[in-house]
Formats: sequence, structure tokens, C-alpha cells
Amino acid sequence: MVFFNDFGKPIASVGELAEFYDFTLCEDLTYMRTTTSAFPWTQVKWRSKEEQRVYYLDLSLKILVPLILSACLVISLKVGSFNGYLQLLSRQSFGSPLMALGASFTLAYLAFQLVRTVLWWRYRSYPVPSGPLPRVTVIIPAYNEGAMVEKSIYAVVASDYPADRLEIICIDDGSKDDTWVYIDRARKRYPKLIKAIRFAKNRGKKEGLYAGFCRGKGDFFVTIDSDSVITPDTVKQVIAPMLNDAKIGAVAGNVKVYNRAHSLMGRMLAVRFVLAFDFLRASQSMYGCVTCTPGALSAYRAAALKPVLKEWRAQTFMGLPANIGEDRALTNFVLRQGFYTSYQRTAIVHTKVPETYKGLCRMYLRWDRSNFRENWVQLKFIFSKYRSRHRLLPIVDFFMTQIEFPLTYLFLGMLLISFWLYPIVMVKFFAGLGVFTLVWMYYYIHQERDLDFIYGIIYSYFAFFALNWVQPWAFLTVRNDRWLTR
Repeated sequence: MVFFNDFGKPIASVGELAEFYDFTLCEDLTYMRTTTSAFPWTQVKWRSKEEQRVYYLDLSLKILVPLILSACLVISLKVGSFNGYLQLLSRQSFGSPLMALGASFTLAYLAFQLVRTVLWWRYRSYPVPSGPLPRVTVIIPAYNEGAMVEKSIYAVVASDYPADRLEIICIDDGSKDDTWVYIDRARKRYPKLIKAIRFAKNRGKKEGLYAGFCRGKGDFFVTIDSDSVITPDTVKQVIAPMLNDAKIGAVAGNVKVYNRAHSLMGRMLAVRFVLAFDFLRASQSMYGCVTCTPGALSAYRAAALKPVLKEWRAQTFMGLPANIGEDRALTNFVLRQGFYTSYQRTAIVHTKVPETYKGLCRMYLRWDRSNFRENWVQLKFIFSKYRSRHRLLPIVDFFMTQIEFPLTYLFLGMLLISFWLYPIVMVKFFAGLGVFTLVWMYYYIHQERDLDFIYGIIYSYFAFFALNWVQPWAFLTVRNDRWLTR
């Protein structure tokens, strides 16, 4: 593959290529981003006073939070925060129907969490097989993304996948800003590698993906969000499970946070993504039922995709087009055909996340609305013989997730009433919450091995006070198909 710099001259060396794409070639000859690049947390110079403020706040929190946790542990032991859990198997915990319901669900949840932990522990990424690699089409839909889309495209161009087996299709979905300028510039720079499509008006992300799927010639399709940046080996890694196992029809990539150093929200979500995505998808991958292959990075076998494209495009829910949650919907279509879905931890993508409370709520609302819709879709085939093996654990996973929603809010209401009637319950709960969250952080510490786990603890309190309204409101407004974050 031949690369050209901004002056149209060929790039002769790896070092020059690294500089062109904002990479630094480290001593161990692996790529890492510099301060001006796509991985800003490695910076050595401040780009803004806000980042400097966040940095010093980070240091303060990493001192204060462990001290507060120590206090929480002492208080929890003194006021008996853990007594209810220690007495779950006692006759007293089943003294009334409501108490029996709560105790039974808690025991079932803890038991299944143990099963998930064992599966997560046993999970291993698939290796890239030796031999010639298949043709791959990478699709990047974009809307009002500006300069970020160029970084996303060039990250794919700079991948180590053979150029003669790679095709990149970028779709401008009727952007109102300068997104097309960046897409067109990339296309002109690499005309043999990049194809560009421009919609006259906004049609939605699903239509952009559909156009790419129809135009692409690859044996496998990789979809990447236009605000996301992959690592050099990601294209090979994300298709590896399908190259190893013909039964796998779709693969979820490992989604990390691109702008984690910019704000406290970014740092909290960086931890949240490891817990919500890596832990859950790694365990689901062990029985071939990853329920969502995310828009930030996914791969699909063409044979699993082509037969359902028209039905996926025309999908409706409660009489309206299903415009959001296209990734979760496509995963259901793949599963329903009998294919397995997998997770590849070594296929890494860094994606931008909201840095404000309003943006976060909008993102969660969109995700929860599409999850309610697709849970209903999944219910229609999960009891059928849609595949020959590994059908039990997906059913257990499905019902544990569905039961959790109503029971959580039933007991949350009772908890708030207890706070009012017996203030000591509030002390017990919030002291215990910190300790239990610290235990949950084991999964993050095991994977990332850094001190940012403290943001997971902060997130647990933030979610309790500021995000508990989102899921019920998403359920009540499930017909709302607005994107919200664009």
C-alpha cells in the first residue's frame, strides 16, 4: 500500500507514515497516539485549562475516594449494611410474598452473576488464522461529524490489512456542516481504496449502512462509527472469530472511550464501558449469543447479512419505522437465522462519548428505547429451535435481564420510602453501595490494571441519583425514534 503526504509525495518510511497519522513509533515498535492525536490521555502538554483542571481533580479523587471507601467499610460493618445479604437463606427473608420475591430474585441474580464470572474468566479472543485473508468492506456512515470523520477514515487506511483485500465506503448522510469536505479529501487521496457516497438530505444511519452494504463487495463487512478510531490490527482481529468458526455470523468489537481525558464524564464512562461491554459480551460470547454488535465496531459475515438486509431496512415497531438501535436490530436478525454472535476483545476501537449530563441522558434514552423494542423481537424467537445448540443460557440471560427492570424499580420505590421513615436505612445503603461497587470493580482492575476504577465507584452514586429516571421514561416513550444526539 502506498501512502501520500499532504503535498502529494509518497511516504517512504514507517516513521513518516506514523508522523502523518499522528502516531508515534514507540521503543517496542508498537503504535501509540501522541498528545495531538486520537488517544489524548497520553498527553504531555495541556490543550486547554479544562483538561488541566480535570487532571488535578483526577489526582485529588484518587486520594480521597479510597479514604471515603475505607470510611464506608467501617460504617457498613457498624450499622449492618450486609446483614440482609448474609440472611438471604434464612426463613425470615421469606416471611412475606414481597420479601420472598426480593430474596429469590437476589439469590438468582447472584447465582447467574457467578456463572457470568466463570464464563468471563474462561473467555479467550480468537487468533487470526494463517493464510490469505478474505476481502473486507469497511463501512463508515457519517452525519455532521466534521474533521473527526477524517481521523476515522485514516485509521482504517493505516491498518495492517492487505490493501488489495480492503475496501472502504464512507457515506455522508446529508450533513449540514463540512463533513463532506473531509470525506471527499480522503477519497481523492486514496481513490483506489475509498468510495464515497453523499445523500442529498439526511436519511438516517440505517440508510447509510444499507447503501454501504449494497455497494460493498467484501466477503465480510466491518462497520465503524464516524466518531471512532480503530487500532492498526483491528480489521484483522474483528473478523478472526468468523474465520475460525463458520457458525459465527457477527462479531462485536471492544469499545473504549476516545475522549476519556477531557472530562469526568468521559472517565466514568471509560470504566462503565469495560464493565458493561467487555464483561457482559465476553461472558455472552462463550455461548454464542452477544445480544448487540455495536455501531462503534462490528463485523458481519456477508452470507449472514445479505438475506436479511431488506427486512432489516423495512423493520417497523408499533406502526413506525425502527430508525434507532439499528445495531441491536441487525444482531437479532443474524441470531434468528441460527448464526452465533461473538465478541473479540483484541479488536479495539476508541469512540467519542458525551461529556455532558444532557448528552449522556439522550444517549441512554436512545439505547434503552431500542433495547425494549429488540427485547420484544428476541422474545419471539428465543424459545424456537433457531439453532441446534446453546439455547438455554440465552434464555436465562434474557429473563434475568427482563425481570431486573420491573423488580429494580419496585424495590427502589420501597427503598426511598424506607429512607423517609427510617433514616438509618439511608446510611446503611449508601455505605454498603460503595463497598459493593468496589467488589464489582474487580472486573475492571483485572482488565485495565489502573487506578481509574475509582470512577466506577463515583459512577455508581451518580447513576443512583441522576440516571434512575432514564429507563422508565424510555419505556413510556418507546415509540420515540429520534436520534437525540445529532
